[in-house]
Amino acid sequence: MTGRCRGEGGRAGGLDGLRGHLTAGVGGHRLRFGSGAAGIERLEASLVGEGFAPHRHDTYAIGVTLAGVQTFRYRGELRHCLPGDWHVLHPDEVHDGMPGTDEGFGYRILYVDPFLVQQALGGRPLPFVADPVVRRGEARSPLWEWLRHIDEPLDDLDRIDLGLLVADTLEEHSAARPARRSAPALEALSRVRELIADDPAVRRSAEELERLSGLDRWTLARQFRAVFGTSPTRFRTMRQLDRARRLLRGGTPPREAALEAGFADQSHLTRMFKRAYGLTPAVWTAALAGP
Repeated sequence: MTGRCRGEGGRAGGLDGLRGHLTAGVGGHRLRFGSGAAGIERLEASLVGEGFAPHRHDTYAIGVTLAGVQTFRYRGELRHCLPGDWHVLHPDEVHDGMPGTDEGFGYRILYVDPFLVQQALGGRPLPFVADPVVRRGEARSPLWEWLRHIDEPLDDLDRIDLGLLVADTLEEHSAARPARRSAPALEALSRVRELIADDPAVRRSAEELERLSGLDRWTLARQFRAVFGTSPTRFRTMRQLDRARRLLRGGTPPREAALEAGFADQSHLTRMFKRAYGLTPAVWTAALAGP
């Protein structure tokens, strides 16, 4: 299953651009690690021919099949993943992995330290997903964006956001119901929101937001999402895009607008803009001008 010993998940539009890349080339194993963070690894892999021997790792492994048929034995049963299907493997569970056809298969996967998941859960028991295969029709996971762009760097706030998404995914697909959470600290959360909105071009550290709110970073991230419907990182990105749109409408060149809004470069702005609005900045600006 893995080589180490993961927008909408499973949508065809998100997978088609990767299939040819993963299935092209010579046979055998091919592995490529993306950008990671403490407790998080991201991997792209393809396999033709001989499969992985039975093995186990000490992390959660959450991946999506992108091409071919992936088969693996897990907890005494033979499983199959088609393109768009997700798989969720728990730490210390023995599994193998092999192509279901001669064409092989390709996938992308997240490896996540259970301690990171425990921090995200805030002391609640680690959930158990009994069925390791989440079928394409059920998989509409925001985790897909974190696997679609595996080379983009992860900062500390990204790490927290991803840890929370993994915890939510595990709870969503487990049989146990999550415990009720305490009332959010609205005043503290509002201070954080206002600080980010006042100057979204500035990247705030987790330590700065902890000092401002008086909340630890995990509680802050959980409660911010519960109250405002998104993570602090995503909220900041959308405010950056608000600023970039104002600049673009005022005639600022895209490169300058990107830097002034706090993006790394014009390409970074373009990626984030298209994810948010479905259009590139150039197409969006041209549409404003009309015929």
